[in-house]
Amino acid sequence: MKIFEALRWASSFLEENSRDKNVGELYLQHLLDWSRSKLLAEQQLLLDESIREIFVKGVKDHVSGIPIQHIIGYEEFYGRRYKVNRHVLIPRPETEELVYHTLEKISDLFKATGTALTLADIGTGSGAIAISMKLERPTLQVYASDLHEEALQVAKENADRLGAEVHFTQGNLLHPIMERGVKLDVMLSNPPYIPEGDKEWMSEVVTEHEPHSALFAGADGMVLYRQFMEELPLVMNSPGLIGFEVGAGQGEAVRDLLQQTFPSARSKVVFDINGKDRMVFCEIL
Repeated sequence: MKIFEALRWASSFLEENSRDKNVGELYLQHLLDWSRSKLLAEQQLLLDESIREIFVKGVKDHVSGIPIQHIIGYEEFYGRRYKVNRHVLIPRPETEELVYHTLEKISDLFKATGTALTLADIGTGSGAIAISMKLERPTLQVYASDLHEEALQVAKENADRLGAEVHFTQGNLLHPIMERGVKLDVMLSNPPYIPEGDKEWMSEVVTEHEPHSALFAGADGMVLYRQFMEELPLVMNSPGLIGFEVGAGQGEAVRDLLQQTFPSARSKVVFDINGKDRMVFCEIL
């Protein structure tokens, strides 16, 4: 079987089974350790039989519901590769936008500040947000917390491999930060925000292979945002920056919560590249 034949089979098989038809190309790039341009240039080459067998099995495993990121063992985020498994949420492109906008807002809000800033990523999962922020802005002192030890092990492994100095701590929301007496200039979180009732409409690729504790948050998906409002005033400095990822349609509700908690702050809903309300930022002045 030639490479183009393997890709054609995978694309057709995936599409017939309501999966992303581009997964085959991504998976074969991984197996061959080739760039996309090299894969496309070498399509007439015969595929080694052992690679073909692994490729076919992996594509079928994905059709059965296993995320391709779990099959290959990683996901790309902000130009870096992160280990992922069933203990952590697979980083999404929308969350890259949270990192991008935060970096811009830090430059604006703290441009007159000469001291090093302290940032926390709450519910860190794979560590993608915390590690990206540290590597993009090395002067930051970065903390990252998660409720689950298994997730923290993945995050620590990613930080070690990527050379990011991040202080990891276990506990619920901001409790580990408060217990250490740390005050924050920047707090970021991509908390669970999917209403429990949405579970039945979601793909089994997500519901059967990613941790529910990182996905679902009560009847309206807002449970953790409300909990955050009780704790944030105890840890935030002024000036300070709070950034949340939110579910589509939750932006105004989260902004209102932040404005009620910090009446003199500037709170704003930010839309992602698909035009959905995906982030809410609060600038404490």
